[in-house]
Amino acid sequence: MSTISLKKKTASIVLEKKQLTGVTAKVGIVLDITGSMRKLYRDGVVQEVVERVLAVASQFDDDGELDIWVYDNEFSRLPAATEEIFMGYVEKNILSNDSVHKFGRNDEPKVMKDVIQKYTKEEPSDVPVFLVFINDGGCKAGIKKFIVESSTQPIFWQFIGIGDSNFDVLRKLDTMEGRFVDNANFFHVPDIEQVTDEELYNQMLNEFPEWLKEAKEKGILRKKRKSPLNFIFPNRNK
Repeated sequence: MSTISLKKKTASIVLEKKQLTGVTAKVGIVLDITGSMRKLYRDGVVQEVVERVLAVASQFDDDGELDIWVYDNEFSRLPAATEEIFMGYVEKNILSNDSVHKFGRNDEPKVMKDVIQKYTKEEPSDVPVFLVFINDGGCKAGIKKFIVESSTQPIFWQFIGIGDSNFDVLRKLDTMEGRFVDNANFFHVPDIEQVTDEELYNQMLNEFPEWLKEAKEKGILRKKRKSPLNFIFPNRNK
């Protein structure tokens, strides 16, 4: 079996355990490409991460595609990855792509704004979005604004911290106030190369089922989402 086939098999087992079999969702990934990530790109670790998340996307994405962004102090929205073109994706579309700004400082709010723009303005849908966000530390506190604002939208943010830097901002996600629903989760993996596919998928999909349930109960995943609007504009109908 190919590596992607093996990862798909593992992803399928975890999805079944999490009772996510049959769930349709769009899947996206945001990749940190700041200076401290240089070695992980050069050594093929980021390519491996893309393949691992693509295996999940192929299981419950509505079109089998993985939407991809990279960011440092700027960001790029890249072509979607599929099983047909995932080989060498990072080298071709990121490292050898001169239009991609790389190895600068970090500015998460810019790329988060574009993610929300894509899924709520350009391609609005009632299909939920599972968004994996890879960060190697020093995440800006400004992300709170975008997480709160998107809590009325069908987007779940799964942050994964890699390495041994400062993740204080991301560690506070579970206690972040002002949201319509809890729409974000974070876990830390010091060395992502040492984590098995099963361990990664178990953590990555840990809170998504609960968010799906609450999002349905509060109308976020229905065509008529009156409750979220009332949450933003409490006097709208008065």
